[in-house]
Amino acid sequence: MTRLLIVKTGDAFPEVVAAHGDFEALFRQALAREGFEASVFDARHEALPDLDEVDGLYLTGSHSMVSEAEPWSEALKPWLREARARDLAMLGVCYGHQLMASAFGGTVDYHPAGRESGTRAVTLTPAGREDALLGALSERFPAQLTHAQSVLEAPRDAVVLARNAHDAHQALRYGPRQWSLQFHPEFTPAVMQAYLARQVAALRDQGQDPQALMAGVTPTPEASSLLARFARLLG
Repeated sequence: MTRLLIVKTGDAFPEVVAAHGDFEALFRQALAREGFEASVFDARHEALPDLDEVDGLYLTGSHSMVSEAEPWSEALKPWLREARARDLAMLGVCYGHQLMASAFGGTVDYHPAGRESGTRAVTLTPAGREDALLGALSERFPAQLTHAQSVLEAPRDAVVLARNAHDAHQALRYGPRQWSLQFHPEFTPAVMQAYLARQVAALRDQGQDPQALMAGVTPTPEASSLLARFARLLG
């Protein structure tokens, strides 16, 4: 059986955890629907696992910020570089996306246009349309997003696979089996709605309409398919 490990980098809001499960539970639920299992490592509180015991890594989102360089987060960077050197398969999501980009030589910080939240369209680049992971998706597909920081400069050797009007680096590839996504494939519409409800004041402050964003939340089956598709590529 493929040995999958979810690297937990943070907790969702308490009401999200109570109603839907924490970040790692959302990953596990999506994988279980397709017959996959994954263990969990909490990077904030546990010693780094032995990479010899892992076939593929998922890195979750977090309410932390990569630019704050918390000790546990910084400790993951050489571990991720070692995983990449071994050509270990990786899929980073949101914070995980930004952490991978930072670890591999990119720049991560607050996006000058502010927060991006809600169900937004993402477009594949020509490289994305040919990619082993994302290439099965439509050229333009909806995805769930909530982030204040972004990959402002991708690592020099990274390939941009997807972008949208807000973020030039919605998906990156760093090697044959190393990907990262700014959007959340694990989010259901209900989870996205819960996040938007938490962000009403912040969204209004930057001139957005929270009610319109909540009304615009839709299912994102193509984006959600990527978690299990990643696991299948390792088989």
